[in-house]
Amino acid sequence: MISSSNGISPSLKVKTELYNPTANWVFVPLRRAFQYRIERLPFKPEGYNFWTWRGHKIHYVVQGEGPPIVLIHGFGASVFHWRYNIPELAKKYKVYALDLLGFGWSDKAIIEYDAMVWRDQVVDFMKEIVKQPAVLVGNSLGGFTALVSAAGLPEQVRGVVLLNSAGQFGDVNKLTEEPEETSFQKFITKPLKDFFQRIFLGVLFWQTKQPARIVSVLKSVYVNSENVDDYLVESISMPAADPNAREVYYRLMTRFMFNQSKYTLNSVLSELRCPLLLLWGDLDPWVGPAKANRIKEFYPNTTLVNLKAGHCPHDEVPELVNSALMDWLATLQQPQPTL
Repeated sequence: MISSSNGISPSLKVKTELYNPTANWVFVPLRRAFQYRIERLPFKPEGYNFWTWRGHKIHYVVQGEGPPIVLIHGFGASVFHWRYNIPELAKKYKVYALDLLGFGWSDKAIIEYDAMVWRDQVVDFMKEIVKQPAVLVGNSLGGFTALVSAAGLPEQVRGVVLLNSAGQFGDVNKLTEEPEETSFQKFITKPLKDFFQRIFLGVLFWQTKQPARIVSVLKSVYVNSENVDDYLVESISMPAADPNAREVYYRLMTRFMFNQSKYTLNSVLSELRCPLLLLWGDLDPWVGPAKANRIKEFYPNTTLVNLKAGHCPHDEVPELVNSALMDWLATLQQPQPTL
């Protein structure tokens, strides 16, 4: 576990010192200290590989050989958000990273989006492309997608890794009955609400896809914003230029983001049957460490690693994430006791 006060283990401290020999135990930023040795996934505007799923084009990356790992990005991101993780993990594992439908280089399908759409996509990806038991790794929205996928395909998932996962705890026994819609609501109130929502979200989408706005949002959730560079901004802004991107954004915000209580963390975790690793950025302004502690309390077969990072620790402190992930993956190789 990373436990030093500044989030850097003693071994990393020594390595940092080697890159800054004139300093007297003064830490240089991680990105600068490791820029000569860490590899980065090349950015390809045309994408890497494509798979057809339910008539839609799905983009994915695959590198390396060994036991398979599947990386799942968060809301608004793509496979390129794993730029510092894929090359390193591929030295010992066969690494897959895919763009969820509606994001990245995958099709912007005009469908009704919810968590089960992405669950079905990942489950079919495991069956048709990976074709063997794998570990699922997800950040934010991708974390919750990894959880529901593992619960739906237990024999194909050897472990799950969550990095500041989306999802919330709730009362699974509480049934929420929606009141019957009146004629006035159906023909007057609802159309007006949809009309104004489209105008508001249309303006919001235009603002959101601007590079300056992307930088501002990223810097608000990265503790150390040195990795918020042109490479990352372009990987987010390019997909937003797709013809259907605005409509997909509207559907995601109105049908999915405002209705997340339908699926709860406790209901999904109660169906999980594999080891769980939490790599948690404790300084995340959106998802704090309290959620990680509650997940560990609810699901005992959990390993928790606290990191001094924000919402996307895999991109902000990739060296620490890669190291902790590799250590945990090595434990999965050991024979498990039979019941």
